[in-house]
Amino acid sequence: MSLRICGNRQLKTLPGLATRPTPARVREALFNIWQGTIADCRWLDICTGSGSMGAEALCRGAASVTGIEQSAKACAIIHENWEKVAGSSQTFQILRGNAMAKLGALGGQQFDRVYFDPPYASDLYEPLLNKLASQEMLAPDGEIAIEHSPDRSTQPIPGLEICRQKIYGNTALTFYARSG
Repeated sequence: MSLRICGNRQLKTLPGLATRPTPARVREALFNIWQGTIADCRWLDICTGSGSMGAEALCRGAASVTGIEQSAKACAIIHENWEKVAGSSQTFQILRGNAMAKLGALGGQQFDRVYFDPPYASDLYEPLLNKLASQEMLAPDGEIAIEHSPDRSTQPIPGLEICRQKIYGNTALTFYARSG
């Protein structure tokens, strides 16, 4: 299977719905919202899935992209896709394993843009956002976008505040920034 990202570039994906690629209109909406902030940013993609969001960030000039994905097969495809779209001055890495554990391995790093898209029924949302906030992994002017079901309620997270929410059919995006 394949999907297309900015510049009509084609990416490989795993067959089936195991990696649930973010719908094209949601990807486009997110990058329109973050327009002007992607070039030279440090991007973190948690529950990377197909890797389309990180690939899109690379195409739009992100300085570095880090992905965290549990599936070994998905990691191999993501690496291949990102290698295809990354420029010579861009860096990327894909970390295979549990998202909470791999976040710990990134301690001390800060990211300007964080995209988090776990399975919608996952219990990772609040613990992972709490970990991002407590480890100060979000840069001072950074933002986190979480993809979730529109009927999922968003919880207050110490150190983070909700700055906007958007709904696109069966997909919602909630954006967090550092509090204060």
